[in-house]
Amino acid sequence: MFGLIGKMTAVQDKRDELIAILLEGVANMPGCSSYIVATDTSDPNAIWVTEAWDSKASHQASLSLPSVKEAIAKGRPLIAGFGDRVVTTPVGGHGLAAPKGR
Repeated sequence: MFGLIGKMTAVQDKRDELIAILLEGVANMPGCSSYIVATDTSDPNAIWVTEAWDSKASHQASLSLPSVKEAIAKGRPLIAGFGDRVVTTPVGGHGLAAPKGR
């Protein structure tokens, strides 16, 4: 499995609009087990995105999907910057099936 956790900062007062675009663009992504967008409780412009994929290849392939390309194009002007980004290996948990072989 392949996971990502990243922080994004929206342009002032555009966080909700950016969240709507992110959530709209993530339907039907093959290999995606989980895509969670969360607001940061200490920064009114920050967003955290937590992703779980069956593989890094599936994540890379998702960037070619029309819906994802459209979300990136619409969302880019609303992004002021990016913060921490970590690559993880999801191993299971509530709502996430354990990887094969476990």
